[in-house]
Amino acid sequence: MEAVRRRCCGIDVHKKSLSVHVRPPAGQTEMAPKDRIFRTFSRDLRALRGWLRNCGVTEVVMESTGQYWRPVWNVLEGEIPRVILVNPLHVKALAGRKTDRIDSRRLAGYLERQELDASFVPMREIRELRDLMRSRVHLLEEVNRVKNRIGQMCEAGNIKITSVASDLFGVSGRRMLKAIVEGRRDPGWMADYAKGTLRRRRGELEQALDGTFTDHQRWMLDEELKHLEGLESQIGRVEAELGQRMQPYAEAIRRLKTIPGVDRYGAWTIVAELGTDMTVFPDARHAASWAGMCPGNRESGGKRMSGRTRKGNLYLRRVLAECAWAASHTKNTYLSALYRRLRARIGHHKAVFAVAHQILVAAYTMLKRGEDYRDMGADYFDQREKPRVVNKLIERLSRLGYYVTLQPVEPEAAILPQPRISPPQAGGEFTATIQPPETSPRRKPGRPCKCAERGLLCHHQHRKQEPGIAYPSENTSG
Repeated sequence: MEAVRRRCCGIDVHKKSLSVHVRPPAGQTEMAPKDRIFRTFSRDLRALRGWLRNCGVTEVVMESTGQYWRPVWNVLEGEIPRVILVNPLHVKALAGRKTDRIDSRRLAGYLERQELDASFVPMREIRELRDLMRSRVHLLEEVNRVKNRIGQMCEAGNIKITSVASDLFGVSGRRMLKAIVEGRRDPGWMADYAKGTLRRRRGELEQALDGTFTDHQRWMLDEELKHLEGLESQIGRVEAELGQRMQPYAEAIRRLKTIPGVDRYGAWTIVAELGTDMTVFPDARHAASWAGMCPGNRESGGKRMSGRTRKGNLYLRRVLAECAWAASHTKNTYLSALYRRLRARIGHHKAVFAVAHQILVAAYTMLKRGEDYRDMGADYFDQREKPRVVNKLIERLSRLGYYVTLQPVEPEAAILPQPRISPPQAGGEFTATIQPPETSPRRKPGRPCKCAERGLLCHHQHRKQEPGIAYPSENTSG
């Protein structure tokens, strides 16, 4: 059987045409290269696929030019052994030496010499999930724009609901907006739509609803409310479709949700943008670099330039930043401790970005190893640098005028109340008191004492003892 020889092809992609250059097979330099131009209609793309197979092409490279590379990729995927996509900035031509034919030849030459870094293109199922998640993001952005326009209309008509209610689009706010569209002009009648705690502010609502809405403004408000309801129903359908398509990745999503700050939509976005096959990235650093979650490399003449992050996956960066902000508010977690540690040194924004980087590294490791998230605890940094922390605290107390003696806490004493420091007495003495633990559970106010019935030592001496009941003495055991 004849061995398959490596043969490379470069395609310069444009909206209306494709410039294709096929190099000779490896080891057969006597053969001449082939050049052809194809149109971008589906019939022409199928002709391109057949021509490449007849030529024995084994590898194809193209630039990621807008969205024009996608139909070419879909036609060649699975038919050519290897199809790669490259960043146009990595193969940029010199000014004055650039034509479509030269570009295709240059791409094929780079591929033959293996000088290209392929971009990450996930499989078709992940690409479809990515389209759905990005569509949901765009719909949410449109919802925010519509809500802003409705708020501006209310301000133009002197409707000041937002000055009284925190949410204009809650249950009460929407009922009031619909009443305005219907032409209701009695502010007191519309204020009765308030629900919950908002009803306590009906007087302020009457003043806020006493506006000057015209027929034109009501018509515009009606159209915007209909648009908002349509967008919200569309978002619901998209989320239902996502829920069904995410079923094969339920285990990966469950693991990702164990990371502090990552909710269901955050886990969905990580799966849709990053995929579940982590073998495409050599390590977590490459995954972070692909997502644009690490400092950029800019150095010249031995001088380090700005470390500004480069453009990466904007959708993944946005969700990771949201998850990092949520993780910074969690209690007794490693991520919240990391955020507080970095915020004091580099500021809020960079600290959030650093936490987002840690979430991405954790997600990569969990998906690669198939493990759940293991939190290192809020005291991770204190335990890691325990001698330095202890010395720093001792030095601080010494500056306040105290002698410090350290004694390890016994494991049994860890559950006892910690010493309570009292203010220094005259002469600068340092005292500490320990409150004894309670031997009986704390009672709710108003409930009778049952210590005598249970044979327990009563500590409820501040309450009036019931007559006719023999209470055990404190000097006797129950």
